[in-house]
Amino acid sequence: MDGAHGNGSGARAASGIAAGPRDDAPMNGPAISTVGVPREVKTAEHRVAMTPDGVRELERHGVNVYVETGAGEGASIDDADYRAAGADIVPAAEDAWAQQLVVKVKEPKEEEFGFLRPDLTLFTYLHLAAYPKVAEALIAAGTTAIAYETVQNADGALPLLAPMSEVAGRLATQMGAHYLERHNGGRGVLMGGAPGVRPAKVVVIGAGNVGWNAAWIAAGMEAEVVLFDKNLDRLRWVDQIHRGRIMTMASNRGAVERNVAEADLVIGAVLVAGGRAPVVVDEAMVRGMKPRSVIVDVAIDQGGCIETIRETTHENPVYELHGVLHYGVGNMPGAVPHTSTYALTNATLPYIIDLALNGPADAARRDAALALGVNVVAGRITNRPVAEFLGVEATNPLAAFAALAG
Repeated sequence: MDGAHGNGSGARAASGIAAGPRDDAPMNGPAISTVGVPREVKTAEHRVAMTPDGVRELERHGVNVYVETGAGEGASIDDADYRAAGADIVPAAEDAWAQQLVVKVKEPKEEEFGFLRPDLTLFTYLHLAAYPKVAEALIAAGTTAIAYETVQNADGALPLLAPMSEVAGRLATQMGAHYLERHNGGRGVLMGGAPGVRPAKVVVIGAGNVGWNAAWIAAGMEAEVVLFDKNLDRLRWVDQIHRGRIMTMASNRGAVERNVAEADLVIGAVLVAGGRAPVVVDEAMVRGMKPRSVIVDVAIDQGGCIETIRETTHENPVYELHGVLHYGVGNMPGAVPHTSTYALTNATLPYIIDLALNGPADAARRDAALALGVNVVAGRITNRPVAEFLGVEATNPLAAFAALAG
């Protein structure tokens, strides 16, 4: 059910395109010589798109990095740390956005749309199916936009979504346990129960990276855990790894409905790469849940897989509907920005180096996985699932780059 199966590190396509990002610099120097790292402006988003180690790697390849002052503050990374690694600290967002390649964590907000331009390459999480206004802004500006979440290996793994999926999955259980406490509005149920007392029942929808990590942490807290997925091979893998400690069930409406009605905590973890998440738990199922039970929908940044969910923020994370607490924070890993920043940048740095050294067009030709990450080129949507959801025709990214060049 969740498309982010596996650990996100599978082999890339073995076609005529080279496998994976490479950091061998062209003979005439990097295609992109400046990279900007702006401070994130989304509410309570404290992650940053590059660490000092990333700066050092890019500087080693002759790429200058411009970091907006305070960009790393929320992740406990000081300006001095970036400066020591070789970065230029710039005073304002426009200075970071003025560079050839801009790397971010979250999609640009409306106040950042004015920074978009035709000669800019943007590399970040975009989730355009959930944020069509961002797609419209990128198309209007003619920006080349590459999305972390649609970079996809030949085996279907999503290497740049995987680290945040792992963090979000583990956080989902932690947040669910928090809101199950009575003083936080929940049923007053302890995840692991007590001797002679039944533990909380946790139902996880989707057994990919998010769902498996959520189920794993819930099982570690001694909860009763049921994990749903349509992929029986994935369920077999989970069953073998956890030796039956996590109950695995094939997903169908009847089974989901029965288990959701009995659940203290429901975690939504369904993913369609680049597209909108399908609704698996409808409003009628939510109405049938126990009073003061909790829903955490990690798929909210792709529209959510639970019909009654809407996006919330870290400042106001929950609301009650039909007697059920709903948690719909769209940037969950932002709650642990230090851990999340290093987990994310470990995965993104090789691609950032590839883009800087070779430029987006050549990097996409060299790496089929990165080509799938290209969402917008010269006003055209170049990712098929995104285009289908937005109701427009998809253009092949390599063809779009060729048209741009010629």
